[in-house]
Amino acid sequence: MFFPKKLFRELNHPRLTYRRPTINNVNTPIPLPRMDREKQSPFPHRPWMTAGAAAGTGTMGLKGIVAGGITGGIEICITYPTEFVKTQLQLDEKGAAKKYNGIFDCVKKTVQQRGFFGLYRGLSVLLYGSIPKSATRFGAFETLKNRIQDSNGQLSSSGKLLCGLGAGVCEAIVAVTPMETIKVKFINDQRSANPKFKGFVHGVGEIVKSEGIGGVYKGLTATILKQGSNQAIRFFVLETLKDVYKGDDPKKPVPKLVVGVFGALAGAASVFGNTPLDVVKTRMQGLEAAKYKNTADCAMKILKNEGPAAFYKGTVPRLGRVCLDVAITFMIYDSFMDLFNKVWV
Repeated sequence: MFFPKKLFRELNHPRLTYRRPTINNVNTPIPLPRMDREKQSPFPHRPWMTAGAAAGTGTMGLKGIVAGGITGGIEICITYPTEFVKTQLQLDEKGAAKKYNGIFDCVKKTVQQRGFFGLYRGLSVLLYGSIPKSATRFGAFETLKNRIQDSNGQLSSSGKLLCGLGAGVCEAIVAVTPMETIKVKFINDQRSANPKFKGFVHGVGEIVKSEGIGGVYKGLTATILKQGSNQAIRFFVLETLKDVYKGDDPKKPVPKLVVGVFGALAGAASVFGNTPLDVVKTRMQGLEAAKYKNTADCAMKILKNEGPAAFYKGTVPRLGRVCLDVAITFMIYDSFMDLFNKVWV
């Protein structure tokens, strides 16, 4: 077989050939230092396999996205009626325009006028948005957690807040703002004598046609503040309670019912922490949002015209909804993550 001289020289270059060291004119193999067994790669002499094994931890973000998306779809179907009532009460103003005298009055009148499924009006909007919202939230949290956790998989207190805040900001921009804006406009449209939205596609088309694409991004600042603080509080409380339960054993499993209780407590903490932001966000996203110049102007007008108590409108129905919502969400999410960690390597 013919080999070019240049190629032959390169193949025989000293750096490409192995020569046994010579001791006393005898070729003697020198043993290589033995690596600690815990540090040895399970794939010796296969760096591409080592890299693949190391990258396995990077799938946590993807697992979070898939598990979060499934969780969001299930959760919203269970809790939507409380969200509907909360939004109706927050949109209800004082004076002659006031329509409801409380939670039960709102439920009673809605069922009388539109039947039981009237409490599910606007569900399609939240269902379309809840899946990407939850997927974004948990995907962002798992990605951030994977980057800043310590060698034992634990987060510091500031790390918990940071991961939760990042998850909330991501979901606010990607999914929550357009979803919430459309939802509030749909529910607000139902309150009028002659509703003009005939369905999800028609309603969104009408909003974009009359207000432009910015019409579905009303209240972005308020939503970022609300979701960021929401998730920072929730993940901080939940992860802290989990750490307390586990004690000195970070691998100790937390029963799903206990996760549900921790989730309910985390949800309650977030309600009392940011309901004022939720009220401002709702007003900014309603059909009458044009009368407010910006988020600060909206807050000042609510304070001036309706007093400080107006910032806590809908707290009771929101408290019930959020506690149930967060408890169910974390129970379902943890269940799917446990399953994925067993079958998705």
